[in-house]
Amino acid sequence: MEAAVVDETRLEELMGQVVGYMTGGAMCFGMWLGDELGLYGVLTDIGPTTADELAAKAGCHPRLVREWLDGQVAGGLVAWDADHDTYALTPEATMALADEGSPAFVARAMNALGSLFIDLPKVTEAFRSDGALSWGDHHPCLFSGTEWLFRAGYRAELPGWISALDGVEETLTGGGTVADVGCGHGASAIVVAQSFPHARVTGFDFHGPSVETARTRALEAGVADRTRFEVADAKGYDGTFDLICFFDCLHDMGDPVGIARHAREHLADGGTVLLVEPFAIDGRAANIAENPMAALLYTASSSICTPNSLSQEVGLGLGAQAGEARLAEVFEEAGFSSFRRAAETPLNLVLEAKV
Repeated sequence: MEAAVVDETRLEELMGQVVGYMTGGAMCFGMWLGDELGLYGVLTDIGPTTADELAAKAGCHPRLVREWLDGQVAGGLVAWDADHDTYALTPEATMALADEGSPAFVARAMNALGSLFIDLPKVTEAFRSDGALSWGDHHPCLFSGTEWLFRAGYRAELPGWISALDGVEETLTGGGTVADVGCGHGASAIVVAQSFPHARVTGFDFHGPSVETARTRALEAGVADRTRFEVADAKGYDGTFDLICFFDCLHDMGDPVGIARHAREHLADGGTVLLVEPFAIDGRAANIAENPMAALLYTASSSICTPNSLSQEVGLGLGAQAGEARLAEVFEEAGFSSFRRAAETPLNLVLEAKV
């Protein structure tokens, strides 16, 4: 066999791309570290400061803090005044890295990316065996990171998503009942309860530790009086609801058709399913070529979402890039007569299903 001819220009371009990915991974770690140590919060509180002053306020080693800061400056996250050797966060960086209430806060979501590396041996074993790795078998960083990955977006977008549904906003304003299936740490359920104080919201999740965290989060948010959280899988909950929600979770489940059918059976007359899924373009080739989120989401799906689905009965393995047309097929098979896109963001498809 003749040796392949290497195009040196293309190789150089590829290596530049690879180094860029390595740099991005390192910066994600730096953000995770800065959030864990509280460095961003202190930097925001005290304003422009030296590395030694920041280290003293944060209770950290000054030499390590300076090295971390210079990496943050090189990565464009922290501003540096070279004349005075002081560091600061811009208002925009504060929103993304320090302000937990900001719709752009993302630093704590780096826990989820960290879990991919921590769980490498488990993911490797799944690839080499039956493909199965249950959600609950991942490192707890995944659960925390997922909460913070979606929490800011839900706070900013979820009320608008509900207003885009046919008649649901009016129902919930006057009362109404909501089920949040696969609720995780309760971020979405809490936003619904805050937005519609007369509604009653129940979160269901098969992962017991997440349900306990959701109860704590509801107490912290002051909505424990109108929310409850129960351990139940997506085909094991009871009750009748005006709105049943699946927030970024249906694709992780083994039997999405059966789960959608169970939701149909537990809808009140005229009820609605709200399905929020990662953004994807229909058709694998188009999605790979045109969706800027595809590389991230396919990679995460191969390590988290699809292995979880394969660990459950049926094991359909939809994956995080199923797309609207494939999801519509799931709901049609489950007996729904209406399925439409109600809204979208760069990160999500927001879909409505009715019987």
